[in-house]
Amino acid sequence: MSRNLDLDLIRTFVAVADSGSMTVAANLLHMTQGAVSQQVKRLEEVLDCLLFVRKTRRLELSRQGEQFLVKARKLLRLNDEIWADMTAQPLRGALRVGVPYDLVTRLAPAMKAFADAHPHVEITLTCAASSELSEAVKSGRLDVSLVEYVASEAEGEVVCIEPLVWVKGRGSEAWQKRPLPLSMVDERCAFRPVVLGALADEGIAWRTVFESGNIEATAATVRAGLAVTSWLASTVPADLETLAPRVSGLPALPPFAICLRLPATVQPAAQEFARHVRESMSSGAGTRRAPLATIA
Repeated sequence: MSRNLDLDLIRTFVAVADSGSMTVAANLLHMTQGAVSQQVKRLEEVLDCLLFVRKTRRLELSRQGEQFLVKARKLLRLNDEIWADMTAQPLRGALRVGVPYDLVTRLAPAMKAFADAHPHVEITLTCAASSELSEAVKSGRLDVSLVEYVASEAEGEVVCIEPLVWVKGRGSEAWQKRPLPLSMVDERCAFRPVVLGALADEGIAWRTVFESGNIEATAATVRAGLAVTSWLASTVPADLETLAPRVSGLPALPPFAICLRLPATVQPAAQEFARHVRESMSSGAGTRRAPLATIA
């Protein structure tokens, strides 16, 4: 006998999983906290398993909940795509998009393709650190966003995984100096704690040369040979070079995941924009792999 899953229950489950709070999920879904709790309970009864582990201040997914969340996202995405295709109404209105500073260029092909296909949608772009963008999606201030996470801690839908690499200016020997001169985009940058933690583990002293929300200013200090930085491999400008840890003596850095974050209730324009992002990034549009520098 065939059985059908209730998409409303699944959408509520995803909202709670994303926010870690039934109260926050209730606000996003325009429901009472009691109604959200009942829907989660009904879904657990249908699936005959515990989806959340109740902690003191936060709900955490159980092992079964983590496994179900992956398929739940796929099911909701397919439902929303089918709905959009079958209703075939021209998209209109405003779309609030978020992106980390270093991924603006990577996102450009998807934005152009979307704008060409849906000229009546007004896009507003917000650039910020990944932590801020994730919170903005959860609170409903953004409709869709790219967010960077350490790959092992990724949240949302993983679009691609890339190595985080050390970057220097051509001919620069800044990587040999101690304390190591660093130029970082922002003190809230997702890369910063990872980079500083890796240096601490190796006992490498460092100093900050520059911190700003302006990625071009960061690049300028690296081009001038004043500092090194760390970026995703595909975002390294062609006139800069990457450093191989085994040659430079700098610590290896973990890979990062570029993820799509969407609220539990996704508007059609955000769903369509997310599709363009997937297609653009999976095809490698606008990406480049930087060659490793040869260091004597």
